[in-house]
Amino acid sequence: MSKQKDIILKEPTADYEKAEMDLLKSALMRSHTERFHMMTKLMKMNQMLRQTTVKHKPFPDTE
Repeated sequence: MSKQKDIILKEPTADYEKAEMDLLKSALMRSHTERFHMMTKLMKMNQMLRQTTVKHKPFPDTE
């Protein structure tokens, strides 16, 4: 039982600051055209999702 507690306590901790810095560094390496294309892609996706309507048709009973 004590071995299980030791294993649970030794889990690695997440380093969120390093992950954020890695994302920022990769974003800075992108060119202006890559940023522009990504921005237009996101804008198109946003517009498409805003115009969608969700309709629900209940399934017939399977009894």
